[in-house]
Amino acid sequence: MSFQAYLTNIETKTGKSPEELVKLAGEKGFFQEGELVKTVKATDVINWLKEEFDLGHGHCNAVWAYFKGKRD
Repeated sequence: MSFQAYLTNIETKTGKSPEELVKLAGEKGFFQEGELVKTVKATDVINWLKEEFDLGHGHCNAVWAYFKGKRD
């Protein structure tokens, strides 16, 4: 599955675009001033996404990659 397919599936399942997830992650304290906080670990984000949105591990990793700057 391509990275874009992961993002499309995530948006279908959650109703949230990647940018909306960034905004929500900012509200959780994972982002400050548009930048991922250096102390935030992948497991922090993955656990949040699994609990909040019932995403699988692979989809959570795709969101983490998006948060880290992957866009294509």
